[in-house]
Amino acid sequence: MSKRFTVLAIILALAVASAIALSYMDFAKPAKELKPIGLFYVENSYFGNLTARSPEAVTAIVWDYRGLDTIYESAVFFLAIVGGLSIFRLESPQPVGKEAKGLTRISKTGTKIIALLIISVSASIALHGHLTPGGGFQGGSTLAVAPLLLIPVFSITRLLSAGITSKRLVIARSAAMTCIGLTALLPVFRGLELASNLSFYPAEIGGELISGSLFFYNLFEYLAVGSGFTAVFLYLSTFEEIYRREIEKEVGA
Repeated sequence: MSKRFTVLAIILALAVASAIALSYMDFAKPAKELKPIGLFYVENSYFGNLTARSPEAVTAIVWDYRGLDTIYESAVFFLAIVGGLSIFRLESPQPVGKEAKGLTRISKTGTKIIALLIISVSASIALHGHLTPGGGFQGGSTLAVAPLLLIPVFSITRLLSAGITSKRLVIARSAAMTCIGLTALLPVFRGLELASNLSFYPAEIGGELISGSLFFYNLFEYLAVGSGFTAVFLYLSTFEEIYRREIEKEVGA
């Protein structure tokens, strides 16, 4: 035990000494001037001639200035979810009629309140992604936490009985991804470039800033990520005997 403590103490001392030494070296000091590309984004994200009308520069970068990169990344996420769902595919319906006990009434009441708050916060993160740090992916990831809490507290059969099934979630995810593609494609029909922003979409609606296409991208990404993760969580929460039965069918075949 003493030898392990000595090794940890030496590692900690070396780490602290390295941090102090690096802080006094020139290459570790922060730059005093912005790089040209960073300066371009800061000057043009909300003001400037090439503005995206978004005070949140990161969102302007990922959905406008480098929007095609983000669309490709969303397609990669789409394929990743498809791969995950193909692994957990089920031919037989899940046992909706099985008794759903869940946890205690106190746990269920508290989880309902927390789930409602999570959904509200996730919507705020996604729908205000063009104004404040956040966006569709962050909001969708937060949204997926709600069913992740509901499944163990209420049981998966309760969610399935309420109509929250993997099939419907996959359809919702596919529809949201299709809407992302259409948002990027619609400007082409007016002779504009693919994934055009303010040259096609309005910067404001009813006096409220939406930053052109950024709001729609965040909205659809929010729905796609939230429904995709939830579908995977439902498959992972399926009763073991269901998967065992499917495996026995495949082995027997």
